[in-house]
Amino acid sequence: MIFIEFLLFSLIFILIFDLYLYLKPKSKLKIFPIKYNLLTINKKNEIRCEFEITNISKLKETMIPNLNIELDFFKDGKLSSIDYETEMLIRFDKYQKIIKNYWPTLILRSNETIKLFLKIKLKDSLLISEDFLWLKINWDNYGHFGNIKKQNLFLLNKHTTYSNKKNIKPISVNSNLEVLPIKTSLLSAFDQPEEIVINYCRKIIKENDILVIGESPLAIMQGRYENYLNIEYGIFAKILCYFFHPTSSLATACGMQILINQIGLTRIVISLILGFVFKFIGIKGIFYRLTNPESSLIDDISGTIIPYDKTIVLGPNNPKLFCKKVSKALKIDIAVADVNDLGGVKILASSNKSINHLLNIALKRNPAGNADEKTPIVIVRRKS
Repeated sequence: MIFIEFLLFSLIFILIFDLYLYLKPKSKLKIFPIKYNLLTINKKNEIRCEFEITNISKLKETMIPNLNIELDFFKDGKLSSIDYETEMLIRFDKYQKIIKNYWPTLILRSNETIKLFLKIKLKDSLLISEDFLWLKINWDNYGHFGNIKKQNLFLLNKHTTYSNKKNIKPISVNSNLEVLPIKTSLLSAFDQPEEIVINYCRKIIKENDILVIGESPLAIMQGRYENYLNIEYGIFAKILCYFFHPTSSLATACGMQILINQIGLTRIVISLILGFVFKFIGIKGIFYRLTNPESSLIDDISGTIIPYDKTIVLGPNNPKLFCKKVSKALKIDIAVADVNDLGGVKILASSNKSINHLLNIALKRNPAGNADEKTPIVIVRRKS
């Protein structure tokens, strides 16, 4: 009886704490990448980016007392020095101001949006196809929740479409199937997922091909990654992460906090308890079955290609709709998959469920690779 009372008390406490986490005052400012252009002027590159910062709160206003940018330059995959000049312009309603050295404190009322335009002039460097810039937007959110420092990360590069069929080397799976890894430039949150996949593959695909994209590259293009510096982890995240294997993405406080933010503390605790009970009688994996798909799709830092190795990548949003749109455009079957080097294949979504068994066979050896191959797309082809 005492044990049952303890369980009920614990459950009520967790539910109350879950409600507190949901209602806890927090910043509702969101920054969205809109577009960027890479220009070459007098043999020098100039990058123009457009962002929107929106206060999604329905009641509270929030201030931005500081905002500045940093830029990392990667050449041939290595961090290199770069000399550049920046210019910012902010615009909302009828207000417009060029920012050079000093950021004026801005107030965003509920449901208000400002536009931020960045102009980055590279003085001595000219980007080639394999080079990229890692843009860091450092900004403060100030309001009823206190003051929160954030750093949002965005990749900028010179997108190259690798449509030359001669550069694609088929990999034989068996006597009936082969796979074609499609190399791309590094993908970013500025990329429109459907448009990018279509542009890379439209000249390569054949009738009855199956196009597969990895779940992490799709999530990155959807902007579903978090700088670990922005994650406010709590005591429960620190405790719960101890119950997972050291190599799990849930074995860190930040990784666990991401899951808490997505599905709630109550569901995690109940799933963990049931997982232990079933594991005791020889049934494994109950926790992940009860918390899927969110729990199995979190990639902690170091789990993704540079420079996203400094971020936590979540699972893609609505992969079924993505498959439907691309399948309609290319007139072939499309799938989103989570594949690893251990032979694990998980089909998150597909335009036709009848292809899933074939994909499990074709992708078992992970033809896209888990390192820096930059082949987030593979085409599964039936041999004639």
